[in-house]
Order: sequence, then structure tokens, then C-alpha cells
Amino acid sequence: MRRISIDEKIELVKNMLKELHRGASVEELKEKYREVLSTISPIEIPIIEQELVREGVSVREILHLCDLHVELFREQLASRQLTGIPAGHPLDVLLQENEWLNRRAEILKLYATNLKTTSSRDDFTRILASIRELVTELRKIRLHYRKIQMGIFPYLERRGIVAVPRVMWGREDQTVVAIRSLSELLASDRDVEEVDEIVGKALEVSQSINDLVFRENKILYPTTWALFSEGEWVAIKEVFDDIGYIVEPREEWRTEAKPILPYELESTPITPDQLEKLPMEMRGVILSRGAEPDKYRVVRDSDIDLGTGFLSIEDIENMLNSLPLEITYASADDRVRYFNKSFFSRGFLRTKTIIGRRLEYCHPPRLEKLVTSVVEELKRGERRYAEYWTKLGDRIIRVLVVAVRNSSGEYIGTLEIVEDLTEVVKNPEKILNRIVVL
Repeated sequence: MRRISIDEKIELVKNMLKELHRGASVEELKEKYREVLSTISPIEIPIIEQELVREGVSVREILHLCDLHVELFREQLASRQLTGIPAGHPLDVLLQENEWLNRRAEILKLYATNLKTTSSRDDFTRILASIRELVTELRKIRLHYRKIQMGIFPYLERRGIVAVPRVMWGREDQTVVAIRSLSELLASDRDVEEVDEIVGKALEVSQSINDLVFRENKILYPTTWALFSEGEWVAIKEVFDDIGYIVEPREEWRTEAKPILPYELESTPITPDQLEKLPMEMRGVILSRGAEPDKYRVVRDSDIDLGTGFLSIEDIENMLNSLPLEITYASADDRVRYFNKSFFSRGFLRTKTIIGRRLEYCHPPRLEKLVTSVVEELKRGERRYAEYWTKLGDRIIRVLVVAVRNSSGEYIGTLEIVEDLTEVVKNPEKILNRIVVL
């Protein structure tokens, strides 16, 4: 059989998408395209998906391909194992969590099968309780996916590998929604007559988790292991530590490398050394098609490093004025240093003449003692903040007085936050009806 170019492979995948839309099954497509599909390596699939995204094919459509290509390459990928990963390394943790998830997905499948076949009311109730307990555990899956979405994907995107993160995030989101739906199904007492719906959703969740574990272990993780530097993994570990774990690291992974964030990667094309470590098929695709790295420069000359990002004075001023809050800041010596001018509302009157004024003098004399007392309690650490509710005309206002401390825990100032919550208080049902679960 002649060698098929990457462009021809992309056209082939487009044709498969069209047939999927027309109702063709995975089995039909496997048989029809088996010989040609055998020329597409599992490592080329993410690159083809990336090309499809560039051409305007939606992520939702590409998700239809996931079941097909994983099924086609499952045997080939099953033998691929990652080696040499240190204990406690971020990849080691992700692999450990996948073991945890896989076990529970398999148990969920077992429970669902038993629930379907049981004829005993007592057994039905007992199995249902076990499924509820298991689903509660599986809701922790967000921690696993968040680590991948926030820790792994930005580094791939910086290298110009965009489709893989988008497609995988879409599949992860589907899994989270399926778990949530199953949890809602189980939230109240269920009768035997409802068993089909419960079993169907439970099997969907189990299969979805198993498939994602497979994709991560056999495609995503080997790619990152070949591409990411030790400094990148250090920064990823910091992200993981902030997000938290389903399975705690077996031990602390230590290295002398300094953390490297995605925006700090000045030169993100695949290096010759990295290219040599990649499988032959991936190497060929990159050499022929390339991956356009993201060269966006984050830090501008006028920017201030705020620890979690970079903003200019203009950014900061206009951002603070865009908040639906009125904030006033006084330093540790109780002198007003700043206030914003929120365009959402004007609550308590504040003018530039309060800059440098004592905080307590910015309030009526009848409140001076209260303000002073609260600030002293905040300084002593007796509370983190104080909350008060008041009225301004027909408006209902919440006032928060917050202790501001530096990274060493030293008190450096007081922040007063004024928020108009009239609509929330007066029309709670209207607000509840506007809630959308994301």
C-alpha cells in the first residue's frame, strides 16, 4: 500500500466524521477503513485533530472521533509504558490517581451490573447505597482534571499543540457532567422501576473514566514526558500542590531546577534533542507539518509584577473601577491610602480629600468607636474580617472590614468593601432561577 500523506489522512478523518454524522457505527467504520486507518499512528491523531480545529471543525465534532480512534489503537497503545518517572513526580501522581479512578470505575460497573440483575429489594437498596458512596468518591475527579487543565495543558498550548487540550478538556467535562447527573439521580429514594436509567448512567460514567485514563496514560503523559523540561515540571508541581490531590504523593519529589511557567518559555519550538526522543511517527509529522508555538509576550515594559500576573498602573486603576464593589484601603497606621470609583454604583460618599485622613474620621462620630474597635481586633488577629449589613435609602448594603496581611502574616492595612446586595436580598427566588450549574 502506498504511503499516505498527512493531508490525505486529514481528509480521511473528515470523511469519517461525515459518516458518523450520518449514523455509521464505530464497528462499520473500523471495517470500512481498517487498512487505511492502520497507516495512521496513535501519535498522529492529536496532530490531525489539531489541524481540524485550525480548519474550523468544532471541538464537539472532534469528540466524536475519540471513541473511534481509541478503539482502533487500543491494542497498539496498551503495550506503551512510561518508565523512569521518579516517585512523587507530577506524572507519578497522575498515574497513581488514574489507578485510583480506574479501580472505582470498574467497581461502579460491577455494582451497576449487579443492580440490573438483582431481584431482591434488600439487595437493590444495599447496592444502591454502595453506588451512592462510590459516586461521592468519584466526584473528586475534578481535582485530577483540574491539575491536567491548569498544569499540563498551558505548556502544550505554548508549544502550539492546541487541539489535544481542547478535545481532552471537552471529554473531561462530559465525564464530570455525567457523574453529576448520576449523583442527582441517586440524590433521593429510587424504586426498582428506575433501575435502567441508573444502570445506564453508571455504565456511561464507568466507560468514560476508563477511556480517559487510557488516553492520558498512553498518549498524553508520554508526550509530556518527552517534551517538558525539569523546570516546567517544578512549576507544574506547584500548581498541583495548590489544587490538591485525590491520592497523596508517595514521597516528596525534589530537584534543584527553578520553576518555569508557560509564558517564560521564550523559545517553544520542539528542539532537535526532544525530536529525537519522540516516536518516529510524531517526529515525521512535526518535521512535515510543524507546530506553531505561541510567542505572545506577557510582560510589557510598563507592567508591575503582582506575583500572580502583570498589570500596568492603567490596568489596575480601570480594573478596580470596574468592580461591582466600593473599596477603601487604609495602611497599618490607619491612614486612608486609596479608594476606587466603581461605575456600578455610588454608595457611601468618598472624595479625594479623604486621602491621608484617619480611617475612623471618615465615619460619623457615632461610629468612630466601633470602627476603631474593629480595626484593633483585626490587627490583633482576633478575626480575619468583620461583616455588617445596613441600609442606604432603599438599598441594602453589606460592609466588610478586612485585615490585609503580607506573606509573613504582618498586618499592613485595612480594606473596607461596600457591596449593594439589594436584588439578592429582595428577590432571592429570581436570583435562584438565574443560577446555571457550570
